[in-house]
Amino acid sequence: MGTLFIIATPIGNLGDISSRAIETLRQADTIACEDTRHTIKLLNHFGIHKPLTSYHEFNEEEKAAELVRKIETGTNVALVSDAGTPGVSDPGYRLVRLCRQRAITVVAIPGASAAVTALSASGLPSNEFMFVGFLPSKKSARHGKLNALKNLPCTMVFYEAPHRISQTLEDLQQILGDREVCIARELTKIHEEYLFGKLSDVKGQVKPLGEFVIVAAGGVEQVEESVDLSALSRKEAIKVIAERLHVSRNDLYDLLFKKE
Repeated sequence: MGTLFIIATPIGNLGDISSRAIETLRQADTIACEDTRHTIKLLNHFGIHKPLTSYHEFNEEEKAAELVRKIETGTNVALVSDAGTPGVSDPGYRLVRLCRQRAITVVAIPGASAAVTALSASGLPSNEFMFVGFLPSKKSARHGKLNALKNLPCTMVFYEAPHRISQTLEDLQQILGDREVCIARELTKIHEEYLFGKLSDVKGQVKPLGEFVIVAAGGVEQVEESVDLSALSRKEAIKVIAERLHVSRNDLYDLLFKKE
């Protein structure tokens, strides 16, 4: 029985690959990748020469079964995506799941992830976050997704392509509101850029070039604290009620206690 290795590769800067990832690629019998033309450049850079097989979103289900058969006969397979961690908004889930169902050993070699990289440098809360990935391309589905997310209190992380970035930012502001965001572009590459601030302030500064990660602040639910009015003095109770009703204390006092 062989092993499936999930190997994270650089999202831009080749220096970000780990020595463990390089060694595992060298020891693998076969490397499954999204685009062989892309992966061969990475392998050539590190002097790695291994058989490649194409594994992408359009052949994932069929190819997963084929790779599992190979692993069951003793072949060690390394899975890589074009950039970052396989299975995170990239093909990989079906293959890993099938291996788990067949009791095949799966080993993850950690490394770069655009979502975590952007989050760590965003300046927004990272103790709790939701990775959303790419929003639906159709407007109705995209708006429906955002409406389902708008009240989440945690930070959210989106991916977006250059040709859709402007429209996505407009939709985010329209549905989520004018909240704080950090828009990261071309992470770890020469033209890496971060824009931080309110959506209304930064969306016009975005250059539609390269790959984007949008980190958006969570929604803030207005939860009013319960107050025991009986424990307050009349003056304190009137103040609390006036603030909740958005009226002046004098007007409220006159309404409640002034005699005709």
